[in-house]
Amino acid sequence: MAQPRDSRFEELECCSTLSRRDLLRTLGAGVLAGSVPLIGRSATAAAGQTKVGPSPSELAETAVARFHASLSKAQREQICFPFDHPLRSVVKNNWEIVKPAISDLNKEQQALCHEIMKGLCSEDGLERFTKQMEDDAGGFDAYHVAVFGEPGTDKPFEWVLTGRHDTLRADGNSLEGAAFGGPIFYGHAADGHFNEDAKHTNNVWWYQGEQANKIFQTLDDKQKAQALIAKAEEDDARTIKLKGAKLPARGLAIADLDSQQKDMVRQLLEMMLRPFRACDAAEVRECLDAAGGADKLRLTYFKQGDIGNDGVWDIWKLEGPAFSWYFRGSPHVHTWLNVARRA
Repeated sequence: MAQPRDSRFEELECCSTLSRRDLLRTLGAGVLAGSVPLIGRSATAAAGQTKVGPSPSELAETAVARFHASLSKAQREQICFPFDHPLRSVVKNNWEIVKPAISDLNKEQQALCHEIMKGLCSEDGLERFTKQMEDDAGGFDAYHVAVFGEPGTDKPFEWVLTGRHDTLRADGNSLEGAAFGGPIFYGHAADGHFNEDAKHTNNVWWYQGEQANKIFQTLDDKQKAQALIAKAEEDDARTIKLKGAKLPARGLAIADLDSQQKDMVRQLLEMMLRPFRACDAAEVRECLDAAGGADKLRLTYFKQGDIGNDGVWDIWKLEGPAFSWYFRGSPHVHTWLNVARRA
């Protein structure tokens, strides 16, 4: 990917959307071409079982309700939308979902946005996101937030944060069966360097890449040949469209690994979940189990974008019928993530 003229603010990619079934029905396929529909209710909820995932009473979600209540009429016209608005489903690597930044809000509202962000993360994750946002945009207050629906009521809602290297969500499980409230993005250009060194020095997400490469080193020659392909997928949201039964039989099937290698894959999955709050991590696990578990996943590495030509693969993908995690670590880390109970 060529370096843009201004790597901080022009690193924009094509978007893909992901929505509720009624969003597609209301707006039509022409509006959301290439989108990925999400189910409206999970099988767990339909069976009357305990819901898995965030509730409206979580710390982040209650702060979203207070944030929404604090907005003036003029502010609501700028940053509030109906729940089924197409903007809610967009995921990009660098974008302003609305024009006002968090820094344009009043001090109380800024503090509430900080509270929401804190509630979305583990302690470890908050430290990593804080470092990432400082490097990529000058800090959290340079990011943008929008509210969809009606927080603080029994109606669906979602708070979305966007900016350079982030699309994050809090939805109180308004979209049951969709982890994180829909597809998300996280990335990092460490210390402001668009082109990172081969070791990804100071990149807050590269520990995930290191674990993926440890798995590759355990493979025999036949497995390596199966797992490694030449050309990487495009660096945009279309790569995480859930494929269901149409998942291509490329890369390495996790089911074919030995017990030690499967444990390493489970460790990789836990490393992916480490930055996020426990209820979101639990929903990812529940969605993965509902779609057949880790044995249904396939792991693919890409030769393209090998920084330093060192055989440490900077770009790789872990994908299943309803799970898509695309880690594109060249020239710096871009990570696209989409997990649901079913495609």
